[in-house]
Amino acid sequence: MSWQIITSNSRKTHLQPGNIGLMLLFTSLFSGCTSVTTTPSIYKPPYPYKSPAYSHSAPYNRPYTVKGKTYYPLPSAEGYKEQGMATWYGSESGNRTAMGTRFRPHGLTAAHRTLPLPTKVRVTNLRNGRYVDVIVNDRGPFKNGILIDLSKGAARKIGLRGNTEVEVEYLEDQASLNE
Repeated sequence: MSWQIITSNSRKTHLQPGNIGLMLLFTSLFSGCTSVTTTPSIYKPPYPYKSPAYSHSAPYNRPYTVKGKTYYPLPSAEGYKEQGMATWYGSESGNRTAMGTRFRPHGLTAAHRTLPLPTKVRVTNLRNGRYVDVIVNDRGPFKNGILIDLSKGAARKIGLRGNTEVEVEYLEDQASLNE
């Protein structure tokens, strides 16, 4: 049994059954090498993704030691919610925060030992229900039993005088320093 193939110059070529098997084998082997390449699609999550404004490699988000105790900043504040005591500070006007910005006593900022910097949180005074949204841009407080230090301006907004029990709740990592 043989097949005839007529080429473009009208010549007849005879193929034997064994030769056809070899041709099919080589064709199938080389067809995998000639696959069509497409450009990879870029994955887009189904929600608007914001990359964090802070960097874990930034000096203010690395572990640090104060008075012999080492603190380990959280890699993310997502889901953070805690109750504790709050104080306020304001006499340090003009000093630099852990992030290197100037401290403004009448701004809406705060200091926390382990939240990533900057992080936006809501601080609620549990005695009167008033709350304020602040940017955590500094480290502290380093007194036992104190969860957060508020700037004088933030403390005034929630009626904080001295120490007051508060709830601190994460709002977002994309904190704008100009707020």
